[in-house]
Amino acid sequence: MRAFIAALMMTWSFAAGAGEAQALYADQASDARLSTLATELRCLVCQNQTIADSHSELAADLRRQILDQIAAGKTDQEIVDFMVARYGDFVLYRPPLKPTTVLLWLGPFLLLALAAIALFRYFRRPGTEEEE
Repeated sequence: MRAFIAALMMTWSFAAGAGEAQALYADQASDARLSTLATELRCLVCQNQTIADSHSELAADLRRQILDQIAAGKTDQEIVDFMVARYGDFVLYRPPLKPTTVLLWLGPFLLLALAAIALFRYFRRPGTEEEE
């Protein structure tokens, strides 16, 4: 009986969410543009997800802002420029390589190099080799 009630509650919650998503899209063209733009922009809360993939409130708000700007007749580039002006280059899922974003591009490689150096030094220090 508990499993049935849990399944029923999950079905209702999915149905409620689906209705909300349907109301968000104005038409198929707007839906396609939103989809494209949402995969180009990073969720500022999750940081490793696009706003298309994120379920955070901020991502939902950014998607609504995109739809509002689409309805206002803005081009995709104008919408991206607005988001960058408002949130900085970090909002772009693939930020351009420039002096202010070098750390975003090179940071993972620097961390990997530091970890490799640390491991090398750890295994090369005296007393870590097995004696026979």
